[in-house]
Amino acid sequence: MFKNRKDAGEKLAKALEKYREENPVILAIPRGGVEVGLQVAAKLNAEFSLIIARKLPFPDNPEAGFGAIAEDGSTFILEDAYYWLEGVTIERIKQQQIAEIERRIKTLRGGKPLPEIKGRTVILIDDGIAMGSTMRAAIELCRNREAGKVVVAVPVAGREVAKELQKKVDDLIVLETPAYFRAVAQVYERWYDVSDEEVLDLLRERIREKELKDQEFHELEA
Repeated sequence: MFKNRKDAGEKLAKALEKYREENPVILAIPRGGVEVGLQVAAKLNAEFSLIIARKLPFPDNPEAGFGAIAEDGSTFILEDAYYWLEGVTIERIKQQQIAEIERRIKTLRGGKPLPEIKGRTVILIDDGIAMGSTMRAAIELCRNREAGKVVVAVPVAGREVAKELQKKVDDLIVLETPAYFRAVAQVYERWYDVSDEEVLDLLRERIREKELKDQEFHELEA
């Protein structure tokens, strides 16, 4: 359905064109959401940043999670989590992910704070939604910071998760909801885990492109 994350971002941008005039801020969840979000920000000429949220993984199965936590401490935990895990275990895992969030803020966002989002239209972007835990934590952060409108936009999501998220946001845009949804990767021809270095390369490229556009604008003005 999508060649890669760049292709997915370009297609998602077309679906988000209606928000161009609202001066939205694009917040991408790293690492997979960054290239998707950058394509959207470029097409809409919108402010871009990273919002850091982390899955809370099961100790014996890190690929699965029982919740998520965002950089401001906003937390989503499945109702049954306390039947599966002891409270002390949950707290230990939360602290581990808080440490990783702090590392990502420093490494990927250069230690900079999130943009001011109070009263603004925020578009939250990832490369897809599986369980939806990290997106729920990101939504909670935006609500806590009094965003004017919260929009979630992703290339793919499971149908049931999409229905649940629809209730929590002002708008939900999902390009593909496969009948047999197993993993985000299934809708990409080229899929791989994104590294910190690739994220930084993508962000540096955006800065260079913005500088070139600004230079061209000033030359035209002159």
